[in-house]
Amino acid sequence: LVQLVESGGGSVQAGGSLRLSCVASTGTELVGWFRQAPGKEREGVAVIYSSGVRLYRANSVKGRLTISQDSAKNTVFLQMDSLEPEDTAMYYCAADGNRYDPWEESDYQYWGQGTQVTVSS
Repeated sequence: LVQLVESGGGSVQAGGSLRLSCVASTGTELVGWFRQAPGKEREGVAVIYSSGVRLYRANSVKGRLTISQDSAKNTVFLQMDSLEPEDTAMYYCAADGNRYDPWEESDYQYWGQGTQVTVSS
């Protein structure tokens, strides 16, 4: 059983930054950040493997969002810069997904409770 706790969300103006954290109760091979905006389906944002390999799902976040990890602290971060109103969503981290299909949400065994990010124009 892996417990995940997210933090770092908040309200910022467009152009601002936030850093989300996801602390896991134990080490995991794959951690992903997903987000769900009001009225939309949840979508993958970024994933990171224990090896350090990082993948980003959408071109819209490349260069603005950076996923990283502190393996010693079982923590994965999502640094979000140049935030846009379209980034407003509940952000979730998930662990132990399908290493060969990291964007398949249904394969993730563990999910955090989410942290809200609101970006105003």
